[in-house]
Amino acid sequence: MLDFKYIKDNLDAVKKNIGDRFMKADADLVASLYDRRNELLKRLEDERRARNENAAAMKGKLEQAVRERLIAEGKRLKDSIAAIEAEAERVLANLDEEVRRIPNMAHPDAPIGKEDKDNLEVKRVGEPTAFDFEPKDHVQLGADLDIIDFDAGTKVSGTKFYYLKNEGVFLELGLVRYALDILAKKGFTPFITPDVAKTEILEGIGFNPRGAESNVYSVEGEGSCLVGTAEITLGGYYSDTILPKDALPLRMAGLSHCFRREAGASGQFSKGLYRVHQFTKLEMFAYCLPEDSDRVHEELRLIEEEIFAGLGLPFRVVDTCTGDLGAPAYRKWDLEAWMPGRNGGEWGEVTSTSNCTDYQSRRLNIKYKDDDGKNKYVHTLNGTAVAISRALVALLENYQQADGSVRMPAALVPYVGFEVIRKKK
Repeated sequence: MLDFKYIKDNLDAVKKNIGDRFMKADADLVASLYDRRNELLKRLEDERRARNENAAAMKGKLEQAVRERLIAEGKRLKDSIAAIEAEAERVLANLDEEVRRIPNMAHPDAPIGKEDKDNLEVKRVGEPTAFDFEPKDHVQLGADLDIIDFDAGTKVSGTKFYYLKNEGVFLELGLVRYALDILAKKGFTPFITPDVAKTEILEGIGFNPRGAESNVYSVEGEGSCLVGTAEITLGGYYSDTILPKDALPLRMAGLSHCFRREAGASGQFSKGLYRVHQFTKLEMFAYCLPEDSDRVHEELRLIEEEIFAGLGLPFRVVDTCTGDLGAPAYRKWDLEAWMPGRNGGEWGEVTSTSNCTDYQSRRLNIKYKDDDGKNKYVHTLNGTAVAISRALVALLENYQQADGSVRMPAALVPYVGFEVIRKKK
């Protein structure tokens, strides 16, 4: 979340940022509640001081009338303090609720726009794959090669679930290990994280676990949720912690299942594996000093590029527009791979990396001790190393052959143990 005082002192800029992000939040109300909270805290301080002075005056021998007056004043102060404390608690709860609606400030260079069509392409690696035959989409390829079964997934679990089988299993495991080996060489500590997190951790990261618009599966009666990304569990790992400055940046790589309701998601963009309720993802997460976060953000993006360039997939990098950033992100880069089976050939998002500055660390209370001896909030960043489902879309569709088989990129062969997936006899 943003600092209360920052919102108060930069009210016009915060309101403009909310508008640029096309979000609903009331910065004026936050500023008003902040002023009211400060007013109550000042009154509370004055009344407590008066109570202490009144108690001190009660000591020693006093005339009966004076003692009775002091007793009455003590009772009044006690009641007054209790009432102010109760009101301050209500105001603080309201302030906390309203400030959580306010998104992080966006990077001044982030393109202003409402949706992904307003993102700005800044780099392209490779060109869209050309075929001398009519290419299939990954849904058809998965069925023909008997490596993905959507029908059984729907029968057993519901729509947007699937089974991987045969070579599809080794593809998932191979992609994870391929990306994990790259991250290990770059100093990332590997984790397999829980698939469940407490509601307060999700809220700290910036996810909304409640309401019809939520993308989160809640665990009824448990105060917890299924995670939509290991960003949640990696971000919560150091909650309520003061990190040593010389340990930063901390780089973590978390493997988890990801669960997303995808409420309202439909149409061609959601077909097959592109938008599903459960998938496997290897996530990067970093804690760093504020002055280093732009550099670390660039580092995460370059790692994503290295992973997909190593797979020989054509992709482009886009600077994400303000309306598509997500509340915690200050700036976000997306990698979009070429997907030949998507509407006759289109770019589709396969990774993203976000610099969230201190927006998450304020909520989760993650700090470092600076050289001046003061505790300050770290900056947090996250990035997709590989989301298996979308990587499979790009791999199958770009590497398909005229005979219906799919060859493997050279970098992946040692991890999967085969060079080509062919139709079963």
